[in-house]
Amino acid sequence: MKFRAVAAIMLIAGCASMQSGKLTDPQIAMMMRVINLGEIREAQVARDKTANTTVRDFAQMMINDHEAQNNKAEAAMSAKDVNSEDTQMSRQLDAQSGAATDHLRGLSGAALDRAYIDREVEAHQSALNIIDTQLVPNARKKVVKDQLTDLRKLVETHLTRAKQIQASLVSS
Repeated sequence: MKFRAVAAIMLIAGCASMQSGKLTDPQIAMMMRVINLGEIREAQVARDKTANTTVRDFAQMMINDHEAQNNKAEAAMSAKDVNSEDTQMSRQLDAQSGAATDHLRGLSGAALDRAYIDREVEAHQSALNIIDTQLVPNARKKVVKDQLTDLRKLVETHLTRAKQIQASLVSS
């Protein structure tokens, strides 16, 4: 419970302090990459440590889906000469994911399952907010807009599933 409060504060503070200026397409490309890679990193820990089949299957889905999305986006943007460019926002998002991953490594059993799924709900809600308020409004090239649309659909689907699992963990 304490971690959730700290994570929520970090998430809100991090999003509030993320740059509010215009992002370029290369900066948006990096944000998409960080979102995908963060999901993969956190899911790998959960998949390897959980004994809960539902949580393990969800974590494996995160790995598969976000690897595929990242590979597709990077290939599409590379073909259109859109390279990734780091920003304060992408570094903050990566640091938040790294902290969450480190926290998950220290947990086991039901505490790990709840912390991971709670993190997935929070991370996906945050990702949707970032996509909608920071990335989509600043995207210029069609390839970037197309990849954002695909990522948004994926994140929304994952959020729905994470909330379902979260509800089942609370009731069990």
